[in-house]
Amino acid sequence: MAASKAPATVRRALDMPDLRALETFVAVCDASSMVLAAERLGLSQSAVSQAIKSLEDDLGLQLMDREVRPARPTHAGRVLHEAAARLLSQARAAMDHVRATARQELAQIRLGCVDSFAATVGPSLIRAMAGKAREFQMWSGLTPTLTEQMLGRELDMVICTETSVHDPRIAQRLLFSESWVAVYPKDHLLPGPATLQGLNASASHLPLIRYSQRSVTGQQIDRYLRHVGVQAPRSCEFDATDPLLSLVASGLGWALSTPLCLWQSRHHLDAVQVVPLPPARLGQRHFFLLSREGEWSGLDDEVARVTREVIRRDTAPAIHQRLPALPREVISCPEDITS
Repeated sequence: MAASKAPATVRRALDMPDLRALETFVAVCDASSMVLAAERLGLSQSAVSQAIKSLEDDLGLQLMDREVRPARPTHAGRVLHEAAARLLSQARAAMDHVRATARQELAQIRLGCVDSFAATVGPSLIRAMAGKAREFQMWSGLTPTLTEQMLGRELDMVICTETSVHDPRIAQRLLFSESWVAVYPKDHLLPGPATLQGLNASASHLPLIRYSQRSVTGQQIDRYLRHVGVQAPRSCEFDATDPLLSLVASGLGWALSTPLCLWQSRHHLDAVQVVPLPPARLGQRHFFLLSREGEWSGLDDEVARVTREVIRRDTAPAIHQRLPALPREVISCPEDITS
């Protein structure tokens, strides 16, 4: 039976030149010595000799005259040297072009952020990154949608409050954390500092205005309430802070929220009172930066650094000035925790 022919794709692959072998051959011709070529390439002399022998086998031609010392290229070798030098130059130019284009693309950042971050920290972050990115595009939305867009490469980076992404190619950096706070109508009589008993008492006298279960914030607050044992029947629910805070300001209920969410809707702050809560294991929400590992040449690290700087320098001081009853640790960055 006749031997079957190799598939066309295999034959084409065998016909393609080995750029490493060509680089080795050109180095030998330029150095007029296999020993010197091996030193320049950081290879063993046997590896250099084997690379040239493989080229000769692939071409079916003798490329080096080994009868003379040092070995010299044959006529076929001289032709290959000239062609290979051009090919390697083109290959290096192609690689340089890819790197330059990639660096240029790094300046185009598509950043997705949860709404409370985009509306508060977002403007300062964009100003701070203005000299580091040619084009900075920001999307806002709910965490589940943003993470899906990240996985689908519609977004380059995402700042979210919780993630179920377990892709090892996606790096997750903790940016900062903020504690839950209780928000009451301005004229609501508080028995004293917020306690878990006080929360239960509030739940029995006023409806709890909630964030909806579609939002990660709503899910996190529900976990916190179950953890601390506060029973609060479901009433009105909202995806966003503004309508939620509007109902509290109108005396129609109380809510759990965060400093950043309140700062997003700060035009309601004069009509409410904000009370810190006792520390608890689930008493915080954490903000993370998601980015694809190794694709951003450190630009994702810069976004994380600038975000923390904006939080410490601008956002946290502004919130504390407006809400002096809140403790300083209600907003914290990783450096603050470890210092």
